[in-house]
Amino acid sequence: MRITFLLTQSLESPSGLGRYWPLSRELVRLGHRVTLLALHHDFGALSRRAFVRDGVQVRYVAQMHVRKVANGKQYYTPVQLLGLSVLAAWRLMAAAFRSEADVFHVCKPHPMNGLAVVLPSLARRKPIYLDCDDYEAASNRFAGQWQHWLVDYCERSVPHLARGITTNTHFMAGYLQTLGYRAERIVYVPNGVDRERFACAARAATIDRARRTWELDGRRVVAYVGSMSLTSHAVDLLLRAFAITRRMAPEAVLLMVGGGEDYEQLQRASAALDLGNAVRFTGRVPPEEVPAYYRLAAVSVDPVYADPGAQARSPLKLFESLAVGTPVVTGDTGDRREILAGGGGLLVAPGDAEALAEGLARVLQDDTLQARLATEALLTSQQFYWDVLVRRFARVYEL
Repeated sequence: MRITFLLTQSLESPSGLGRYWPLSRELVRLGHRVTLLALHHDFGALSRRAFVRDGVQVRYVAQMHVRKVANGKQYYTPVQLLGLSVLAAWRLMAAAFRSEADVFHVCKPHPMNGLAVVLPSLARRKPIYLDCDDYEAASNRFAGQWQHWLVDYCERSVPHLARGITTNTHFMAGYLQTLGYRAERIVYVPNGVDRERFACAARAATIDRARRTWELDGRRVVAYVGSMSLTSHAVDLLLRAFAITRRMAPEAVLLMVGGGEDYEQLQRASAALDLGNAVRFTGRVPPEEVPAYYRLAAVSVDPVYADPGAQARSPLKLFESLAVGTPVVTGDTGDRREILAGGGGLLVAPGDAEALAEGLARVLQDDTLQARLATEALLTSQQFYWDVLVRRFARVYEL
């Protein structure tokens, strides 16, 4: 089967790198022909806009809705954003017309790819499928009410164009059913891990280099790997919790790995909590080095509030931490209890800084608990590799 994905992010984005790229590669290994039509976070600086990697045809066609620079994000004015969106939708549509697709799969029900897919599908008489990996209207930062309305409208409307839908949380499966979408046409596929990318977690040299760079010898490390965005991630909760954890485990260091629009604000918040050198912001690191940062930690953390955005998210950081045998502490909301049913982490009350702090301290201070959770993590992770999940995903094309 010839599958064309329409993605409004780059492959370096969390969803692109963690879900759509490894999924595309595994579909190729099953015998499918896969094309990824995507937007890029710094389109003007791209030297190669079309290439084939591991059998997947990748084509970047336009700028995405934000521009990532260094450790931050550049947001556009409403007028600029409208122009970018129209151009991106047009170029995605043109590329979709040129692709030799048997099916079109929309990655996230965004306005740009949602609009772009309609005419190619009708003209070519090819079905549309949809992947929902977030509650977009509840987890994005919007330039104005009009933008929120448009995203919400597409999130409610695009599903009705789809023959089948893949989604990574039970929350989103339930939400789609409230829109009148039939349950039997929804395939649940949680996020997972690229086995090949995370194989480098065993490379001691990479781990040792990161440990030396951030002066972590003799320290018990808590790792947060993810976006520095207060709109979609409870990083403020984590900083408050870690201030409490330090009282119980003074030798602990919080390693903040990643970038985002609130990077500098979070650095200021850390200083205001008088956390000093106990919190170290690495900024964005190369994707191939991310596994090493999980591996050098005693425990990783997924801080969450009990809100729809968290309930609709299948957090990549859980699966990635499990894959390298690092226990994780997270809030008991959404699918997290189901993900950790086989062990590998601790669940605490979501949105509770003291509960999160105590969970982290338990793992940091109890070597027996940490070792047991690490063993469980590796066992639990086996079901969440993309070479396993891909077969579940491909069932949607049989609907």
